Amino acid sequence: MTNGPLAESKESTHATDGTRVWLITGCSSGLGRALAEHALSRGDRVAVTARDPESVTGLAAAHGDRALALRLDVTDAASVTAAVAACEAEFGRIDVLVNNAGYGYLAAVEEGEDTAVRDLYDTNVHGVVTVLKAVLPGMRARRSGRIVNISSFGGLAAFAATGYYHATKFALEGLSESLAAEVAPLGIAVTIAEPGGLRTQWAGTSMRQSPTRLPDYADTAGKRRSATLSVSGHQPGDPTRAAAAIAAVVDTEAPPLRLLLGTDALTGARARLDRLRAEIDAHEALTKSADLVRA
Repeated sequence: MTNGPLAESKESTHATDGTRVWLITGCSSGLGRALAEHALSRGDRVAVTARDPESVTGLAAAHGDRALALRLDVTDAASVTAAVAACEAEFGRIDVLVNNAGYGYLAAVEEGEDTAVRDLYDTNVHGVVTVLKAVLPGMRARRSGRIVNISSFGGLAAFAATGYYHATKFALEGLSESLAAEVAPLGIAVTIAEPGGLRTQWAGTSMRQSPTRLPDYADTAGKRRSATLSVSGHQPGDPTRAAAAIAAVVDTEAPPLRLLLGTDALTGARARLDRLRAEIDAHEALTKSADLVRA
């Protein structure tokens, strides 16, 4: 957190006007941009970040001194440190961190490219950790904060062709649960947002995929690759309404650990829980057989 008169005056302003200061990653488009627009529309202050700051300068300029356009590439630790420092210098604090930057990757597990998969993890998992480590010291010092990690319904259930993407989101969910337990006593709440299909470019221009297509997977991963790409522009979820739901959760006194977003995510999650319970119950006796036999 920045010290000195500027930071002190900014913090006292926050204390009296009731607005929040947000830092959001991945604001060039999609849910990240919708979140930035929603927070600004209600009078909050926002560090609007993107790998290419030119993609967010127009949005920031339209909101005067309540918005700050910053370069932030989650795979570049120096840019993360600089963006967090700039936000705290300008606004005095970070009340809400949204880890939104991320993308999808299509491939059967055997088709995945080593470099591409590592790049995926660097953005979707390691990048989140880098941002968390930069922001948490200030939140801990103030004993206050909200963290929203954008996962997916794909962090609860997995399908063919998106195994590596699911793996990053399953990792993010486990990380977030542990983080929530660690920071709750410090006045910091963590929420995992789990959108279903939002009408963004996730399955469009943002999607990456392996050039390898093995014939043995044509009817599984191959078909689902095509189905995933074909849904782009037809998803049922509205990123603007999802952003409003996330902001509503941020404002609650006790935010939930998980927030499903969209009827498709809700339906899918309930079906996943039903299948899991049925499988657990079907093998209950075998499960218990692993216990030590007590005399």
